[in-house]
Parts: sequence; C-alpha cells; structure tokens
Amino acid sequence: MNEGRRSDKTLVFVVLALMIIGAVMVASAGVLYAQTRFGDEYFFLKRQIIFGILPGTVLMLFLAKYDYHKLGQKAFWLFALSIVLLVLVFIPGIGAEIYGANRWIRIGPLSFQPSEMAKLTLMIYLAAWLASKGKKRIQDMTEGLTPFVVILGIASILILLQPDTGTLGVIVLASLAVYFVSGARMSHVIAIVFAGCLALVMLIKIAPYRMNRFLVFLNPDLDPSGIGYQINQAFLALGSGGLFGLGLGHSRQKFNYLPEPVGDSIFAIIGEELGMIGAIVIISLFVVLAVRGYRIAQKAPDEFGRLMCVGIVSLIVFQAFTNIGAIVGIIPFTGIPLPFISYGGTSLVFMLAGVGILLNVSRQTKLE
Repeated sequence: MNEGRRSDKTLVFVVLALMIIGAVMVASAGVLYAQTRFGDEYFFLKRQIIFGILPGTVLMLFLAKYDYHKLGQKAFWLFALSIVLLVLVFIPGIGAEIYGANRWIRIGPLSFQPSEMAKLTLMIYLAAWLASKGKKRIQDMTEGLTPFVVILGIASILILLQPDTGTLGVIVLASLAVYFVSGARMSHVIAIVFAGCLALVMLIKIAPYRMNRFLVFLNPDLDPSGIGYQINQAFLALGSGGLFGLGLGHSRQKFNYLPEPVGDSIFAIIGEELGMIGAIVIISLFVVLAVRGYRIAQKAPDEFGRLMCVGIVSLIVFQAFTNIGAIVGIIPFTGIPLPFISYGGTSLVFMLAGVGILLNVSRQTKLE
C-alpha cells in the first residue's frame, strides 16, 4: 500500500457537495413538519448532522485509511452480523414497527435500520467470496451460481419480510453487477434476471399496496386523492418549479401536501425550489460519482478491491436513480431515500462508509 498517495479528490468533492445540498434541503423541506410535530423547525437538520453527517464522516475518514484488505478478512462476520440484525427487527421489544413495516431496531430514542448495513456488508462479502473463487469456479453452477443465489436469497428474504421491496431491488441489481463483473456466465445472469422478473410479478400480485403502486405508475391520474396522491403531489412540485425554481425555502408542496418531504420525496422539493437546473445539478453529481467510482474499480490493484468498488458504486447509483426515476414517474414508486440527501442517519452513515472504502482503494491505485 502506498501511504503517500492521496484519495480521489473528485469523489470527495462530489460527496461533500451532495451532503451540503442534502443538509440545506432537509432544513428547507422539513421546516413546517418539524415545527408542527416537534416544536423545532430545525429538528430534522439537527438530527441529520448529529446522527448522520458527523458519525458518517468519521467512519468515512477511518475507512479511507483502514487497509481494505482487512475488510475482506472480516467479510463473512460482518455479513453474518447484518443477518442477525435483520432477524432482530422482527423480535418484539427490539424491533420497531413504523408505518406497518419492521425495518428498525430501536434503542431508547435512537433507531437503527439494519438493511442499510446489510447492503454494504453484502457487497463486501460477495466481493471477497467471488475474488477467492477464480473465474472457472464462478462459472460453474455448483460452485458459482448456486452459492451466489443462496447468499443473495438469505438477505433478500429477510428484507422482503420487512417489507422493503425498494431496498431489495437495489441490493439484487448491485449484487448482479458484482456477479457479472466477476466473470459469471451470461446465461446464469440472464437466468437470475428472468427468475427475478417472475418473482417481482408474483410480489406485485400478492400485495395490494404493490399492485396499487404499479397501477398508479401505469396511470398516474388514477385516484389522485388516494393511492396516487404522493406521486401526483410530486409531479405538481416538479412542474411548479419550472426551469429556475420558486427559490430556496419557497416550496408550497412541503406545507402538508407532499408526504415525506425530507425523505423519499425530497427530490421533488429540490425540483420545486431549485428548478430543473437544480435537479440537473443533482443528477450530474451522481453521474460524476458513478464515472469516478467505476474508474476506481477499473484501476483497483486486485480483484477483491475491483469487485467491492463495483458493488458499492452500484448500490449508490442504482438507489439514486431509482429514487429519482420514481419521483419523475419513469418507474413505479419505491419509497427509498436519495443517497446523501434524504433525511436518515443510518442510510447516510453507511453510504459514507462505502465512500470511505472507495477512497481507500483509490489510495492504492493509480488514477489518471
């Protein structure tokens, strides 16, 4: 490892820019809701800083200097811990049910979302496991395809039971990206994609709320005051923003019209207040992050680093464009946060942890 080499400055700049924009937009989007519910208009901003930005930045800086090869040695135990935590959300007294979903572990006033940890640790474990196999064994059905499906299936079932279909989709896509880049047979990848599509159709049919989201995606005007309310309010926010926006702090939809203005729907508030220009800036930052992140993966000094970077970057990028795609109506609404921007401490901490690993790999490679 070359300790004198610096981390990727472009990646650092992009992540800092997204975090700053996120903090500003959380403060703006949540002002009324925070004042009404908690008596403090900056409640969400304060918690985002205390439980997200500060610990996440510390973890990012630590992992940027902590030799990532050591993570490979601990990969199985990190993933196993995540699985245990995913199970704990279903145990009364430990797990907390919020809005009908068992996604959190609550300790006093603090809550922790294990699926966010599971996303990152799964990428680390898959990278370590696949790197140890070699291309020939990866392409074998018994030694490659079957174990991969089992590993992914364990995490997927636990996340599906919460239920959290949006997170599940991002995890499956990122895992497939790692599997494909590792040298898997294209026929195996296509088989998994086909099976996944069939499973998705079944999941939509058996769950009314998923079916409603799919129907609203096909026809946004369907029941605008009921099942189509959130997406229609998001469209109103984006439409009223125009090219330059109404101005920072001047959103109308955040005043008890648009649900989850600091969470899943924050991109709509960005479009309303900062306009198409602001939305394009956000999208451009994620594109630069993707290009730079995959560049780090391409130049990584070993297979483990390469696969891990592919997984982490894919997680961030797929989640970002899934959130944005849902808000603008090109995919069904999923209900997952916008990385680095939406309110949520657990998500931000583990996203920044992933960035720290990317920076660590970049310190050990030569980027142009």
